Amino acid sequence: MKRIPLALLGISLAGVLALSACSSANQTASTDTTGQNVTDAQSDSGQAAEQTGVLSSFSATDLDGNTVDQSVLADYDLTMVNVWATFCTPCIEEMPDLGELAQEYADKKVQIIGLVSDVLNTDGTISEEQVETARDIVEQTGANYLHLLPSVDLYGVLGQIAAVPTTFFVDSEGAQVGSAIISAQSKENWAQTIDAMLAEVQA
Repeated sequence: MKRIPLALLGISLAGVLALSACSSANQTASTDTTGQNVTDAQSDSGQAAEQTGVLSSFSATDLDGNTVDQSVLADYDLTMVNVWATFCTPCIEEMPDLGELAQEYADKKVQIIGLVSDVLNTDGTISEEQVETARDIVEQTGANYLHLLPSVDLYGVLGQIAAVPTTFFVDSEGAQVGSAIISAQSKENWAQTIDAMLAEVQA
């Protein structure tokens, strides 16, 4: 399993990503004093990274147009955020397993949230055609957990995603737990990772 900071895709991972993830870019990262992962550009600016968790404050809509904010995290010790795209075969192939895991961990204070990365038009508006495609994929794969659409509040997160799927974890207050994982994983590997992350936040 390859783990890297949320914004980091080292050139040494290029071969791995070609097999298990879609699209890539070379980007380096650093970690600020709060433990939030930020890009080098953000670090250089000094003030770009807020002194809060990666999802401590946001507003977005889901696939059905409902408004969702950080309160969706409050009742869960751990939230797994899976950033995916409708064009990404590895993303889609792991979604049935993620759907099963969402059900299996629902009573353990763990939830899974999807973030669909490729539903924006060039002018920044949401493409209803792409949203419909995303809905179809969710229905076909049984990934019947919450899926968010990009919003201004989430652009900072999406701007750090070098390839999809990228998955990261946050606690009930939106602070990132551990490092992000780029590439699809087996159900067994995800279960091991979830268990480890859950133990970390519940310690």
